[in-house]
Amino acid sequence: MLDKPAPHPRTVRLHERDNLVVAVDPIEVGALADGITALARIPRGHKMAITPLAEGEPVLKFGQIIGFAGKAVAPGEWLHEHNIVLHDFARDYRFAEAAAAEAILPVAEQATFEGFRRASGKVGTRNYLAILTSVNCSATVARFIAREVERSGLLDEYPQVDGVIPLVHGTGCAMDNKGEGYDILKRTQWGYASNPNMAGVLMVGLGCEVFQIGRWKEAYGLTESDTFRTMTIQDVGGTRKTVAAGLDVIRDMLPAANRARRETVPASELMLALQCGGSDGYSGITANPALGAAADILVRNGGTAILSETPEIYGAEHLLTRRAATREIGEKLVQRIAWWEDYTARNRGEMNNNPSPGNKAGGLTTILEKSLGAAAKGGTTTMTGVFEYAEPVTAKGFVFMDTPGYDPVSATGQVAGGANVLCFTTGRGSAYGCKPTPSIKLATNSEIYRRMIEDMDINCGDVLDGVSIEQKGAEIFRTILDVASGKRTKSEELGYGDAEFIPWQVGATM
Repeated sequence: MLDKPAPHPRTVRLHERDNLVVAVDPIEVGALADGITALARIPRGHKMAITPLAEGEPVLKFGQIIGFAGKAVAPGEWLHEHNIVLHDFARDYRFAEAAAAEAILPVAEQATFEGFRRASGKVGTRNYLAILTSVNCSATVARFIAREVERSGLLDEYPQVDGVIPLVHGTGCAMDNKGEGYDILKRTQWGYASNPNMAGVLMVGLGCEVFQIGRWKEAYGLTESDTFRTMTIQDVGGTRKTVAAGLDVIRDMLPAANRARRETVPASELMLALQCGGSDGYSGITANPALGAAADILVRNGGTAILSETPEIYGAEHLLTRRAATREIGEKLVQRIAWWEDYTARNRGEMNNNPSPGNKAGGLTTILEKSLGAAAKGGTTTMTGVFEYAEPVTAKGFVFMDTPGYDPVSATGQVAGGANVLCFTTGRGSAYGCKPTPSIKLATNSEIYRRMIEDMDINCGDVLDGVSIEQKGAEIFRTILDVASGKRTKSEELGYGDAEFIPWQVGATM
């Protein structure tokens, strides 16, 4: 068992510059680990000093600064919140110095999957009908319509349709009808309506809300069709009538949705959302770099990988700016970091508040440490674009989207940007799924994989036992192709995804 001390506890030193090691096994007081006698108990996933550290000296992991010694530290001491502090330090962005043209495989040599080719030219990995809502006031009606579809047994007649999902949210009114918050909601709704995993969309509103359906349709040039319909409760005549009318609309949409068929398409049609949640001390050692290796394979196959969660790359952004294709792309990322520093300051917060109690229990101490591990999900290729939250992702290759670190809000932005498949790494055991985009769960350690086997799709803990990052990345990429072709993930089998649509709310609720 991993919770028992090993006779010779295993450790990992991630870079030759590091002045610490990470405990793979718990290290008891007096045990010899990495040639150092432990002066305190080091829980698995946590850090042990291997050199003397003077007060104020940088603490290095991944060869990068994760904090500073809050007091003098001796070799063998446990390094965590009690003796690591964080303060600002200069970072050299070295814009675009590592940019390089990627060697993309010819289409004939690219990996393939079985996807749904849409009229827009995009390719879906799932075939859903969605009930979107303009405002919280229509959320219950949307759920009622979906419930009536389920009760009616309609879906039994349409086996090519993956389901009818009510995607509801808590905003849409008591907000300014212009500005950042409104624009984010507008982009998010359009992004879900146009995501290639959608076969058709019904938008339901109340009628008097700030987020007016007519104005939204006009902004995107939308017209009513066999695959897109709208209605408001006030115009239809109340709850019961709207539920009945909504059921009729779904009944009309189902035959067209059921005509969709999978066909062989190149992996260049995949847009992969990269997510992590419930991170631990192993995240940056196993699952995140393995997912990064899979993202690199996807990029070589002409696809797109989206790294997000801006507060969780804070302190590691200089590693991304060096990979930017141009100085302008790198500077756009730095501008978003500056926005977040201002955003947290005016809300009386700070960026280092990001690591959660679970993150810290798992061995992570500062946002810098968490960010360096999180950024590993993005692999090693050139960063070809930086996008606003829920903005359509138009670049191929590795890109960044500005989102909060809160997983469901972040993933909502990525799906709105066009992601048709998602990988989610976790060390503590996040419970998450995403409709309409299937979510593949990657466990960072073997213990959580065994404990939550019904939730986890891939165990990355075997990297600690000798499986290479490259081998694990190839396994993840094969799984991405299988899931994109229709294989159900553990979260899909459990029924996750109806409650994880959470658009980012920015600005005042009035």
